[in-house]
Amino acid sequence: MKKNGDSELIPSNVSFEDLKKLNQHGIEYWSARELQSLLGYTKWQRFENALEKAIESCKQSGNDPKHHFTGSGKQIQFGKGATQMVDDYHLSRFACYLIAQNGDSRKPEIAHAQKYFAIQTRRQELSDAAIADLERLELRKQTSQDFKALSGAARDAGVQNKMFGIFHDAGDKGLYGGIGSDAIKARKGIDPKEQLMDRMDRTELAANQFRMTQTREKLKREGIKNQRDAIEAHETVGKEVRAAIAKIGGTPPENIPPAEHIKKVEKRLKKAKPKLLLDDKDAGLLPQNPLT
Repeated sequence: MKKNGDSELIPSNVSFEDLKKLNQHGIEYWSARELQSLLGYTKWQRFENALEKAIESCKQSGNDPKHHFTGSGKQIQFGKGATQMVDDYHLSRFACYLIAQNGDSRKPEIAHAQKYFAIQTRRQELSDAAIADLERLELRKQTSQDFKALSGAARDAGVQNKMFGIFHDAGDKGLYGGIGSDAIKARKGIDPKEQLMDRMDRTELAANQFRMTQTREKLKREGIKNQRDAIEAHETVGKEVRAAIAKIGGTPPENIPPAEHIKKVEKRLKKAKPKLLLDDKDAGLLPQNPLT
């Protein structure tokens, strides 16, 4: 039985654009209840925290929240055909963007949404090269979060702090054909003091992110609680990802040239930072509809 605070059951293959609706005026909007599920929130009360922060961000950006967060009601069904009317909001595209920006970034759904909206809100004003920069920057941020998450999983699996370097190097060796982080930098001509991920392009970052997420899942799935087994598991996953790259004809990661330092990319994008104050057409204003 679905409780009042539970999220809508949205299939995993449904995208943000699939949830778009049109009102009687032909204006697009999204249901907050449906967006709640898409962004990985199971409880309405927790999702409301992101909603409240988004509304405040809307005010701070100089936009009227009433035009983007319109009170509504939604009928939900319980067991045996019973129904109940619950609070909902009709959200503009801009409102959805603000909710994603104010959501729990630890949720993979939020991280994906942040990347999606970051790209969409700039797509009209940035060149293809700048869009590629933005995608790389967002992927770099996500990979950093995945690195931290993997470290936490490794600790839970019994890896001691003094062995963290060896644990992470094992994954590198699996993915990069037997060479560790220092050797990879030397091969690519990267300064030893630089972070290797800061010099990875999107393809190399994606391969490493996949290695990290799959290792974390393997440690959890197999209930690994031994330091040696955890290290071996990381190297094994790295080898499997490398094999997959080879199978599809991809470039081995150690042969991918170093990319421009990510800090230079970030600095360049900041100069092209768009304004949050949108005109009516871009904002997707919604007519007011009192909460029912």
